[in-house]
This record gives sequence, C-alpha cells and structure tokens, in this order.
Amino acid sequence: MRCTPSLLALALAAGSGAAWAAPSKPVVLPVGSVQGTADRSPYEGRTVTIEAVVTADMREGLGGIYVQDAGDGNDATSDALFVQLPTDQQVQAGQWLRITGTVQELAAGKSGQGLTTLQAQTVSPIAARPAPAPVVVNAVPASWEALEGMQVRIPSGLTLAGQDQLTRHGELTAAFGGRLWQPSEVAAAGSPEQAAVIADNDRRRLRLDDASGKREPGSVSYLGADQLLRSGAALRDVQGIVDQRYDGGYRLQLTAPLQVDAQRPQQPPEVAGGLRIAAFNLENYFNGDGKGGGYPTLRGAKTAEQQAAQQAKLVTTIGSLDADVAALMELENDGYGPGSAIDQLVRALNAAQGKGGDWRFVDAGKGPGDNPIRVGIIYRASKVSTVGKPAVLEQEPFGERSRVPLAQAFRMGRKGTPFVVVANHFKSKGCSEAGGADADRGDGQGCWNATRVESARLLHSWLQGDPTGSGSRDAVLLGDFNAYAMEDPIRTLNAHGWQDAFKVAGVQQPYSYVYNGLTGRLDHALLSPGMAARLKGAAEWHINADEGDEVGYQGRNVPGPWRSSDHDPLLLGFEP
Repeated sequence: MRCTPSLLALALAAGSGAAWAAPSKPVVLPVGSVQGTADRSPYEGRTVTIEAVVTADMREGLGGIYVQDAGDGNDATSDALFVQLPTDQQVQAGQWLRITGTVQELAAGKSGQGLTTLQAQTVSPIAARPAPAPVVVNAVPASWEALEGMQVRIPSGLTLAGQDQLTRHGELTAAFGGRLWQPSEVAAAGSPEQAAVIADNDRRRLRLDDASGKREPGSVSYLGADQLLRSGAALRDVQGIVDQRYDGGYRLQLTAPLQVDAQRPQQPPEVAGGLRIAAFNLENYFNGDGKGGGYPTLRGAKTAEQQAAQQAKLVTTIGSLDADVAALMELENDGYGPGSAIDQLVRALNAAQGKGGDWRFVDAGKGPGDNPIRVGIIYRASKVSTVGKPAVLEQEPFGERSRVPLAQAFRMGRKGTPFVVVANHFKSKGCSEAGGADADRGDGQGCWNATRVESARLLHSWLQGDPTGSGSRDAVLLGDFNAYAMEDPIRTLNAHGWQDAFKVAGVQQPYSYVYNGLTGRLDHALLSPGMAARLKGAAEWHINADEGDEVGYQGRNVPGPWRSSDHDPLLLGFEP
C-alpha cells in the first residue's frame, strides 16, 4: 500500500488511533531489544520505533496484529511483538511496516505476567525484505518468553491432552511428551512427588487457541467440520504464534489447520476369564415419567428424543461389553416397577439382545438411599444366579451425601464359587456446602475428602460382617469413588487389603476420566484377596473420557457408543 499525502492528512486529522505516516528517519530498534530478556519489556511505557513484517492479522479476534523482524542475534529475546491498531487500518500478512508506538504489558491473568504489546501511533509501509521462517520446536522450549509473539512450527511430539474448553472458548489443551496426569492419580496428595507432577504438567502444557476471545464460537478455523478429536491423540505439524493472555500461561494462536492422528477403539479390549464383571457410570440416566413424558427431568436428557438417543448409546455400550454382571452408577432413583429407569434400561437391553434376552436387575425394594441418583446392579440370568438377597448400607455418610452402596452375591452355574459385587458412588468433589474437615485443603483432593474417607472406612467395616449372608469372602468393589488412585479414600481401602484390579492385572497407566486436560481414574475396581486370586484380566473401554461433550446425545449425537457417558466403562475377567 502506498502512503499518499491525502491519506496522511486524513489520518492526522482524525487525532486518534494509528496513522499512516510519511517515511522518516527515527531510531529503529530491533524487536528483540524492545522485548528484552525478562518477563516485561525494558521499554515499558516508552515510545519506540520498529520495522517488522506482519505475520498474522488477528484484529477481529484479539484486537491486534503480530509482527516479527529478522532478529537481533540473541536467542534469549523474542523477535516478535503484538501490535494494537484499529481494525480499519489496511495491513495484510507479509507486509513490512515501520511502526512507532508505546510499549505496554497487557495483563495475562493473575500471574502478574503480561503480553508485551505495542500501542501503535504511526504506521508506514516500507520495502519488503525476506520474511523470517517459523521457529521449529521439537521439545519444550527452555523459555517460551523468548518466543513470545513469534511464529513456530511443532512437527511432532505434541499430544492432545483435553478439549474441555473447545466449545466455550475454541481452545484445546496439548502437551509435550504425552498425556497430562492428574497429580493425585500418580502421587500421594501433599507429597513432594505430587508437587513434581504439578510442575511437570505446567512445564509440558501448551494451549492451542483460535485467535479469538469470543465465547462459544460455534466452530473454529483450525478444525474441519467432522474432525475426529480424542484426548491422547498425536498432533502433527502444529503451526501458530506464541501468545500469553487470559490465565498467564503460554498458548499457540493457530494459523494452520490442525492435523490429528486419532482412532476410536471400535470394540472393548479382550479380557481373559469365564466370568465377566463390568462397571459403568451412566451420567444421569433419567427416563421422565416412564411413559414418554415428564421432561425435562431433574438431570440428564431434557426431552424424550434426547433420552432415546442417550438410551441407544448406553445399550450399545453395555451390550458390547458382554458382561455377566454390571454395576451401574447415576441411575434415576425412581423405584423398580414398570416404567422405572432401571426397568426401562433392562427392557431395552433385552430388546437389543433379541429372542432370549436374559438381562435382569437386582431389586433392592426401594432406593437404595434417597438421593436423586442411585447405584444399581444388572446381570445375565443365563450366566449367573443371585445368592441370597441384596444388601444396602443406609448409614451416614451414605445417604444425603454419598450414594448408598448396594451389594449382591452371585454364582456362576450350580457349583460356581459365590462372589459379591458391591456398587458404589462416593460424594463428589464439588464444594457446595462443604466446610470444616470437608473443605478444600488445597492438596488436589477437592472438597468432601473427609466424607469420602469415612465412607471408605464404613464400607470396609460393613463388608466384614457378610451383609449378603452368602458366606463368601470373595468380593469386588466397583464404581465411581470420586477419588483418584493415590487419594486418601482409595489408599484407605488399599490399607484394609482391597487390591487395585488394574495393578493386579499389570495394566500400565489405566484411566477412565479426563477433566480440565488431566487424565486419571475416578472409577475403580477393588478386590478382596480371594477375588484378586481369581482375576484373569482388567481393561477400560476408552469410548467416553477421550471424547468431547459435543459427540454425545445432547450434541452431534455421533452414532455408536461414543460419549455415552463422561466416564469409561470397566471390564474385569475372573475364574468362575
């Protein structure tokens, strides 16, 4: 673009914003000098002049452009800047400019760090020069600050860690070197090892963003309409501009479509053993009045159509697991009669199974408990039979907070060794009404940890008294304990002799839940010594935790079991 006298006169007459200026001979500083080697510019609050090429115009989404010069030869300084200028200023990517403006540090969250920014006062085009190439990044940089505002390309080594913020903010969480693990999944709460995991997560994390501050963007330019995204997927040839805003962490404003290597596990993993036991959190399976009406319900599907779609996914999931017994969580607590949630689910399973459908449910008479959601147990009558009556533990903290456990003894065949299945759903980590010992201690275990620990102690004590009357000491505790593997409730059960089925089976890095870009297990299978001796295999079917919410029945409703819940189902194989 040429700068004519008429354009300059108009710009100067406007009296505000950036103006096209006639070429002059100010002192031109390298961008690296303006950035400096610290978190904040040594020129903050001062007026400077730079010459650089426009690498990206993000004024529509972020209110500015990125520019970069040929470099100052110092690897400790960034050669790029974010420049604020009006949206009607005619510039384009690839254009070289001379810019005079005031250096500012845009606040980036509560960290006190900032994005070094130039508030443009005058702008003029200059002769083109060779454009700097993107910096190739193959591992976590020694300093993201030294790359702030610069174009980078990451050929490989990035993993998609989470997509919680994609729908709301157009943002993904990525990581160098594989998944980001929940610190209390792999290290004891409050320990130095946990602190090391937190630090490592912070070091490896990189946000991938859509160059916009718009909420609920609907779509993002870096993803195709049917792009398959799954946490744990490898990302290839990621390109963008290093940015720092919002939470103070570094992010990449993407400038090219994202290439994702993702595949769905079409079938559940194979597990050995003639007896198959599963556990699955249904994510609020409510069925209205049981007659097609009564929507919206307290939780779950908002319409009958949504409920039908939810049920189809759940039936596909449970049927594919081919379990003999399944412990279920987050069933509507509406009895056991015709039209109840558990009755409708079992009828749907039998209809899908066809002639000879043999699914049955354990009828606890009422509840268990008074919570809007409850646990349940279903089983294949042609494979196993119940031994005695079901047992429930309706004693605080089970009831108002933690869902009441349900235990039922079974045996396979006439001579099979009896075993007890216990369905569990401990109090969640949310802090509503939490106080005293249940307040968040800041150790990563969230609120209500004391309640969950007491729940674990009481559960163990109850089971020592043979509540089912079966005489069997072989038992499996299944369900959503709302505690990661190294948190106090699970460690309490471990200390009482309950063994992690996945550890017994030698499964490396099991997981069932991804939250805020962190992977871990809220869902557990804990075995008594006798049941551990019978274990032949353990697996999780990763159809849910790695998928985005919008894949589920309330979003795009992608056909199949995908995102039938927010938790992955567990499957165990035992000697009968």
